[in-house]
Amino acid sequence: MSAWLEVSLQVDGEAAEATAEVLQRYGYQGVAIEQEGIMPDAWSDDELPPPQKLIIRAYLPVDDELETKKANLEAALGYMNLMYPMPQPVYRQVAEEDWAEAWKAHYHPVRLGRRLLVRPLWIDVETGPDDIVVALDPGMAFGTGTHPTTHLCLEALEDLTQPGAQVLDLGCGSGILAIAAAKLGAAHVLAVDNDPIAVRTTIENAAQNGVSDRITAQEGSLDTVLGSARRFDLVAANLIAKIILNMSEQGLGEIVRPGGVAVFSGIIQEQVAEIEAALRKCGLEPYRQRAMGDWVAIEARRPHA
Repeated sequence: MSAWLEVSLQVDGEAAEATAEVLQRYGYQGVAIEQEGIMPDAWSDDELPPPQKLIIRAYLPVDDELETKKANLEAALGYMNLMYPMPQPVYRQVAEEDWAEAWKAHYHPVRLGRRLLVRPLWIDVETGPDDIVVALDPGMAFGTGTHPTTHLCLEALEDLTQPGAQVLDLGCGSGILAIAAAKLGAAHVLAVDNDPIAVRTTIENAAQNGVSDRITAQEGSLDTVLGSARRFDLVAANLIAKIILNMSEQGLGEIVRPGGVAVFSGIIQEQVAEIEAALRKCGLEPYRQRAMGDWVAIEARRPHA
């Protein structure tokens, strides 16, 4: 049984990005960002208030390197505290099975866009004839559909996925975006993540949703995709701004076919101008923004040659 050390900090919106970046360095599979005090079933597109307090969480494997990672993490937070008041991190040890069970207490069915319904595997809900249901067990992988960044991506996929499309889910997490794209009519989805747990979770969730034949999940990154020479009609990337900026410098635009589109989420309003400038430099033209609270998703098109 694997054991994990959860580290969490409660911060305001101004400190959230910097805190998430620090935790990203040491967390095993990225960070989770939650808006405190707002239950997922209370969210709506128009009524989500600006975030006042956010909880940033990361998970560190309990192994021989744990104490060194904790020391480095606390040192980095200490440097941040010199510039901006920072809370002390809160630690909690959990087993992998307990981590998964903890999600179940707070993870509820949520309707998104016009037809999408995301539900936990362990909850049955009434559905209509036009509903497209995505059933998930996130396990140790991030992505449940309840966070605004995923919410915005799913709404974009509903509008952008064309029948027969070739789709890339870059940083697939739980597989939620890949599964939604397949159910929305994509011919095939390549789902890549540099975390083997995320890949395993995506494969398992694809099977639960009956779309294994249209989803290939594998360990990888942007370099993997670029090296394969595969190009896509639609790319979905629910990542943090720093990763999107780095990928833009590494040829991110090349993986989108001429005339194809991409949606980028995990961006806060203050980062939009920088992200859009970076996307233009790598050959993509931003044409639409979707917003939910302080979070923004950017849709961009690669022009025809």
